[in-house]
Amino acid sequence: MAESRQSLGVLEYRSIATGMKAADDVLKTADVDLVFAKPVCPGKYVVLIRGDLSAVNAAMERGTSEEHAAILVDHCILGNPHPSIFEGLNCSGDVENIEAVGVMETYSVASIFEVADDVVKTTPVNILEIRIAKGISGKAYVVFSGELSSVEASIEKAKKSVIAKGLLLQTSIIPRPDPRLWQEFI
Repeated sequence: MAESRQSLGVLEYRSIATGMKAADDVLKTADVDLVFAKPVCPGKYVVLIRGDLSAVNAAMERGTSEEHAAILVDHCILGNPHPSIFEGLNCSGDVENIEAVGVMETYSVASIFEVADDVVKTTPVNILEIRIAKGISGKAYVVFSGELSSVEASIEKAKKSVIAKGLLLQTSIIPRPDPRLWQEFI
């Protein structure tokens, strides 16, 4: 049985010029699809690839090789990401009848994908949005929704993971959010 093209690789570089070269190297290394490759604030370059796990692993190995390691900010591989990861990138979460919202903000793009995937797989919450770096000074954030106790548990679980890497910026939990706010931003 063939592997699905669901695996996701995230590479975050501190240089646009070298990041573009690394992205080209990654794409030439294995049969992966390019999801996103763009310069982001403050002068970083982010690459998201998707494909079979073996292809993503090979491409990521090239993207994190010694040649590119000096400019690498962070990276991750999600072997079988939750489908809401991709939906979150498109801000396609349902904002109706939300009991609570949790927001986590990190200093790296890759860390937000790792934590979002882990949390949505292990706690009963939904991802409303994942915003990565562009226009927010290179930071990233994820917005979870669900019952208040689930949102609180998801934020606590996520904080432990991100704190260990030294990449946590801030979190907030908003019980009974006003729908007008989320209609505006999500």
